[in-house]
Amino acid sequence: MKIKQHGFTMIELIVVIVILGILSAVALPRFTNIQRDARIAKLNAARGAVQAAAGLIHGTALARGGITDTLTCPGGGGFADNLTGATGTVCTENGIITMVNSYPAATIAGIVSASGLTSVMNPTVPQLAADGYQTAGAGPIDIRVMGGLNPATCFFRYTAAAANAAPLVSATSPATATGSTAGC
Repeated sequence: MKIKQHGFTMIELIVVIVILGILSAVALPRFTNIQRDARIAKLNAARGAVQAAAGLIHGTALARGGITDTLTCPGGGGFADNLTGATGTVCTENGIITMVNSYPAATIAGIVSASGLTSVMNPTVPQLAADGYQTAGAGPIDIRVMGGLNPATCFFRYTAAAANAAPLVSATSPATATGSTAGC
């Protein structure tokens, strides 16, 4: 009794291998961009946190109306003066935020601490780096996301508020000089 064996022909195997090759050629570049997309998303999230923090601190300063706190700030840093002029400080649950024209200053003690990019108030450079961020400058300050090809070109810029104006937070796009995702 002969048993007829069933299997795949060589042509069927080659067709399957070609199809798999085409699928991998299409899918592989997309999978390699996932990390870049994640860094861009982190940059946009940080930008949103900075914008929200600026608005919240401004509202807090206006609500407190320049009346100095009578108790020390529970997060540390002493007494907040709540001034709405050229300089001032506001107490948050994490500590004192320095301000310029009733918005967070363009410093680590200002907007970086207010936005909560790290769990540490007034973080050091290594503490920022542990959470994947760098800063450059103070007044305007560039907030960068680390890990990409060139962190110096994966950033947005926060410029402190001028008198009677809101602070400027740049867009994050490859084409602008004050915010970029090119190196992400």
